[in-house]
Amino acid sequence: MKAEIIAVGSELLTPDRVDTNSLFLTAQLNRLGIEVTRKTVVGDELDALHDAFGGAMERVELVISSGGLGPTEDDRTRDAVADLLGRKLKRDPAVMSKIEARFQQLGRPMAEVNARQALVPEGAAVLENPRGTAPGLWLEARGHVVVLLPGPPHELKAMFSAQLEPRLARLSTGVRLLARELRVAGMGESDVDQRIAPIYARHDGVQTTILTAPGEIQVHLRTWSADAPAAERTLQQLQESIVLALGEAVFTTAGESMEEVVARELTLHHATIATAESCTGGLLAERLTRISGSSAYFLGGVVSYSNTLKSAWVDVPAEIIESRGAVSAEVAIALADGIRRRTGATLGVGITGVAGPTGGSPEKPVGTVHVAIADAAGSKERVVRFPGERDRIRWQASQTALDLVRRYFLYAAQPKPFMASGRSEPGTKG
Repeated sequence: MKAEIIAVGSELLTPDRVDTNSLFLTAQLNRLGIEVTRKTVVGDELDALHDAFGGAMERVELVISSGGLGPTEDDRTRDAVADLLGRKLKRDPAVMSKIEARFQQLGRPMAEVNARQALVPEGAAVLENPRGTAPGLWLEARGHVVVLLPGPPHELKAMFSAQLEPRLARLSTGVRLLARELRVAGMGESDVDQRIAPIYARHDGVQTTILTAPGEIQVHLRTWSADAPAAERTLQQLQESIVLALGEAVFTTAGESMEEVVARELTLHHATIATAESCTGGLLAERLTRISGSSAYFLGGVVSYSNTLKSAWVDVPAEIIESRGAVSAEVAIALADGIRRRTGATLGVGITGVAGPTGGSPEKPVGTVHVAIADAAGSKERVVRFPGERDRIRWQASQTALDLVRRYFLYAAQPKPFMASGRSEPGTKG
């Protein structure tokens, strides 16, 4: 079954509101074996609503909307759909009683306009809304199903789970969406595609999408099938071939964030970590502590923006800062080793750079970032030049630091050490 989602509300056509309901609905529909082929955002004008619903019904069997079921004059979804289907709107006494009871329960007087929410198109099934006054509606017409859901996300989600999901499950054809998500660090989108295109091109039944995000490339594999075991085997074979082609650049095959992967490695190896950050302003520490249970491995960190505090808090020698500059491989290494020594952590991470938009120079342009990692045996440093604006540079710097930690544990069990004592390995530019 194919479906379209219509998000109703003129506010969604401004920069002030974002349609998040469609993300939830897409995930739930895919889980039930329903493919979403189009999403539409439409204002509260009747003509626009007619066009949106009418066009959707010409293309798919299932149309689900959110919003426009409130009590005010600009809430016109039920009016537009009733008119499109040639159904009269009638006040439903049961719905009216529940609306009145809700206001009594809240100890608030009910405005007369709330009675509009009891208007139900002829032949529609009412979907109860225990968290609000606007009921949902299920309509069937000309071989199509049209579902109208309220706009507030907490109301929509509860209604979907309790009222809508059981109805949709009965329409299931047995076809299900199966998916994998691989994430890649340290490679560009074109490089990833060049390596794996010959692999995924051999699998016509699997849709492969390559997406770029700050600090990573995502490879999404999706297939619809009524034979889940066979589809899983196909996805597994494709995944293994892609991992073989991309090597250690693949940091997850389960759609995890980099901080989740690093948290697992730190926990698995009973290791601890501490951070000393300059240009990222504590972003690396924030990402490490997003994960529940991070106190088991994250000892703490400092944001040493000034040169004085780099020396006072993390023991960076002032002569290194004076001779090499605050943005340098030597300072990054000193930050990493200094915070490691100060905290007693297994690993110390240091970051220093030029996040912009000002502060760059011909030798160290905006986007130049030095990241270092240190343990008791030595240190490793990497220099990268990131494009983009300030926030993007800071995020990519934190991603590079996390990836450096991840790769440290990849090499931990190998005979050749990841870091040599007392020296910095050459940095890379990209």
